[in-house]
Amino acid sequence: MKNFLELIKDCLSDVREIMPWDLEERLAANPDLLLVDVREPDEFAAMHIDGSLNVPRGILESACEWDYEETVPDLVRARDREVVVVCRSGYRSIMAAHAMNLLGYGDVSSLQTGLRGWKDYEQPLVDAAGESVDLDDADRYFTPRLRPDQMRPAD
Repeated sequence: MKNFLELIKDCLSDVREIMPWDLEERLAANPDLLLVDVREPDEFAAMHIDGSLNVPRGILESACEWDYEETVPDLVRARDREVVVVCRSGYRSIMAAHAMNLLGYGDVSSLQTGLRGWKDYEQPLVDAAGESVDLDDADRYFTPRLRPDQMRPAD
């Protein structure tokens, strides 16, 4: 049986990752680049990169195709565009980029370190209203908060 990180490692066999500074350069060089944020809607509403498209990981595959309730036309039409997938820490985006590669997207990469790394690189984030998010608030938001029942039991 594989664990989560082993599954991620397997997906990396066909997923290209870029760092936050690379994304900054790609956004400046390619105004047609599509940022796909695969976090849940409440996470996206709290903070995201301005201009990104929210397509939660749970509906991604059907959102990439015509004729589904989840279809996102801008995403379906993006098969020949440069696409960068983002999430909180860079794991969900690897799985999403892997799925998009399988679905025929030709130029997909994943933001390594996710929005945490984007914030650490001191790049801007906005909330649901399009207002700038204070990076100190973002730092608190991205701090892990595991409950005791989520921790590995002691042997």
